[in-house]
Amino acid sequence: MDVRLRLAFLLLLLFLLPCLGQPVWPSAVALALRWLLGDSTCCVLLGLALLAWPWLGPQMPHWLSLGTAALTLALLPAQLPPGLRWLPTDVAFIIRILRLSLDTRVRLNRRPPDTFVDAFERRARAQPGRVALVWTGPGGRSVTFGELDSQACRAAWALKAELGGSEDLRAQEPVAFLVLPSQAIPALGLWLGLAKLGFPVAWINPHGRGAPLVHSVLSSGARVLVVDPDLRENLEEVLPRLQAENIRCLYLSCSSPTGGLGALGAALEEAPPDPVPADLRAEITPRSPAVFIYTSGTTGLPKPAILTHERLLQMCRMLSLSGVRNDDVVYTVLPLYHVMGLVVGVLGCLELGVTCVLAPKFSASGFWDDCRQHGVTVIHYVGEVLRYLCNTPQRPEDRTHTVRLAMGNGLQADVWETFQQRFGPIRIVEAYGSTEGNIGFLNYPGRCGALGKTSCLLRMLSPFELVQFNVEAEEPVRDSGGFCIPVGPGEAGLLLSQVLGRQPFLGYRGPREQTERKLVQNVRRRNDIYYNTGDVLAMDHEGFLYFRDRLGDTFRWKGENVSTREVEGVLSLVDFLQVVNVYGVSVPGCEGKVGMAAVQLAPRQTFDGQRLYQHIRTWLPAYAAPHFIRIQDTLEITSTFKLVKSRLVREGFNVGVIADPLFVLDNQAQAFRPLTRDTYQAVCDGTWRL
Repeated sequence: MDVRLRLAFLLLLLFLLPCLGQPVWPSAVALALRWLLGDSTCCVLLGLALLAWPWLGPQMPHWLSLGTAALTLALLPAQLPPGLRWLPTDVAFIIRILRLSLDTRVRLNRRPPDTFVDAFERRARAQPGRVALVWTGPGGRSVTFGELDSQACRAAWALKAELGGSEDLRAQEPVAFLVLPSQAIPALGLWLGLAKLGFPVAWINPHGRGAPLVHSVLSSGARVLVVDPDLRENLEEVLPRLQAENIRCLYLSCSSPTGGLGALGAALEEAPPDPVPADLRAEITPRSPAVFIYTSGTTGLPKPAILTHERLLQMCRMLSLSGVRNDDVVYTVLPLYHVMGLVVGVLGCLELGVTCVLAPKFSASGFWDDCRQHGVTVIHYVGEVLRYLCNTPQRPEDRTHTVRLAMGNGLQADVWETFQQRFGPIRIVEAYGSTEGNIGFLNYPGRCGALGKTSCLLRMLSPFELVQFNVEAEEPVRDSGGFCIPVGPGEAGLLLSQVLGRQPFLGYRGPREQTERKLVQNVRRRNDIYYNTGDVLAMDHEGFLYFRDRLGDTFRWKGENVSTREVEGVLSLVDFLQVVNVYGVSVPGCEGKVGMAAVQLAPRQTFDGQRLYQHIRTWLPAYAAPHFIRIQDTLEITSTFKLVKSRLVREGFNVGVIADPLFVLDNQAQAFRPLTRDTYQAVCDGTWRL
């Protein structure tokens, strides 16, 4: 009999007993004995009870209860169903979720809504002397909550005086920021000042230039662009185009390095630090845009994702849900134009009232020195940050620090274990989410390698599905009725999250079409709507979720789907490889894409094509084996420490384009041997069999 059917039958029996006037405790005792003590101990105790029956008989309940207890033992599974083992933990977590959700709803239902800037002002009044931000870069400095609030008030009055009387700044019209990390504290003060006036801010990647930069500014809808003076070249390249669109550009400095453009520095210094009345942001609603954060642009030009005030409050509670306390010191190396750096990191710290230590960039060699110097207790990671720390040479002081918690996303199981073995029993809380997405997961029990956990209770609050998908079409597979097909436990499936009133998908600012392209209809029933995350996950019987791949990173070869992440995990076990980046490349005359890996060698190691061949043949099926290896001095990463694949895919294995050493899998030689021009031509002509 199915486990669920057994449990349902037992619950019915236990419900009927009180109705018949019978005690329930014998069945409850039987259940506890079976699950807590195991079969053998349970049988021994029952045997003793049978021998003692003449003495116990007068005190025993009616035969119906005893019969039910015996039936309970007969039907009860030998172990708790996997999903129920975490019931206390699941219930405790969902209580925290509901409490925070209720607090958010109460705050946003006020008129005007109580937004993140209101909470910051309360914190500044209550603890003006507490350090809010610490800058570790050149000219390192720190600011208290009181000083940051004064800076924000000056920014609000300066901007109101500078732009409020003109047509450049209208209610709820965004202002765009183009700033480097060195201007983090002034930019954050300016952002909070604009929030006091009710204006959203679009944070633009400062590394963009030319057409992508113009697109980012124009797609934000901003008519004012605040620019770091160190980005003068970037701005002047596109200034005529911006001015043609009536975009006013202002430098975040005391003087302007570009003729004809203004600067905000003097106005910011001269403005009064007087409190800004909440009436000036009275038009704000919970669904008003608060911040625009841009997607990576790996599948086209970056798109400004809409983060409302409601979404902002929900996301900045991630630190609290992860176990961050108000006496912690949080260290982040993530950029402010990224949601993990700005919202989860900085805003999460301001919401909790904890100190946030900002580093200008990630430095594996200086990471722990910063942590020791500033008394850091919580580190914020993303992507491969912890792997880079594990790859540094070991030092005697590796465990000499005060860090107790690491929170972030993108951590693989092998790095998880290595990190804790080397740097101590630091609790790791892995999270999952996307900038524009309407669902998130948290690995609150701390299961190694899992990106999060769900339960039937959480799934009722945030419904989602893992469904079969077509790799080439990059869309869900449908059954004969036109509905998506769910995958089973442990199987990889495309994550779709249902769009509901309490779980909206607001998408991107701009043409509605680019938002609608992310939606899927008729997933489980007619006319339902789901958001397509593009991520491939798997869920086990206990509700733990594991990242498998990103749709688009998965490729198809020899009629099989190949997960780049799984292949990377296998290659990473080879000791002479330090970093591995797997992707699929097209081969003339072949369907699908064949596997290729860009690798960085470990220090003082050489490439051994024979050993790598044997390792791949042992641990990977033939269709998943990478046929080309590209050795690079360093692998290119994004600003959020994710490996870049797009350029590598474009370059493929073309020896005429790539200057890096290239190797090809040779089955006859049972090794990877150098890819020559002749071999490359043979592959393209089809005379070299892949």
